[in-house]
Amino acid sequence: MLKVLGIDPGSRFTGYGVVEWGGGKPRYVASGCIRVTGETLAERLRCIYLGVTQVVSMYAPHEAAIEQVFMARNADSALKLGQARGVAILAMAEQGLQVAEYSAKKVKQSVVGKGNAEKWQVQHMMQAMLDLQAKPQADAADALAIAVCHLHTQQSLMRIGSVSSSRRGRMR
Repeated sequence: MLKVLGIDPGSRFTGYGVVEWGGGKPRYVASGCIRVTGETLAERLRCIYLGVTQVVSMYAPHEAAIEQVFMARNADSALKLGQARGVAILAMAEQGLQVAEYSAKKVKQSVVGKGNAEKWQVQHMMQAMLDLQAKPQADAADALAIAVCHLHTQQSLMRIGSVSSSRRGRMR
């Protein structure tokens, strides 16, 4: 049973979601947010690194996926997001996980059906798809959606049969 960790990196909150494939559909394992603390950039990045390392140790996923960086309005915000993303990838890679990367548009298309879906739509779909009692927090819902997107991609590749594996979202 393939277990996937999804990470939605952020400089204030980093969402995580763990989902496994079972019975022909994704099943919820865990989700939450790493509250990023610290006064300096180094302290905040260390907090993300330690938090992601703890989540990997706790849930022992087989693979991981993370959202690609995008630049919406502010270059400074994109740089901070890139730094948070970098330490999260390092934390996962150091524990031997392959880390796939997906654009926000692809993740939303995978779980909602349209690439410009709103956050509340992603939360609603994660609640429905994973049979959750309540809507997950926004960052946790995004992380769950990233993990579900990766599971859907892997299942599609297996059905095609011509691809034995993928790495970082690329077919091999």
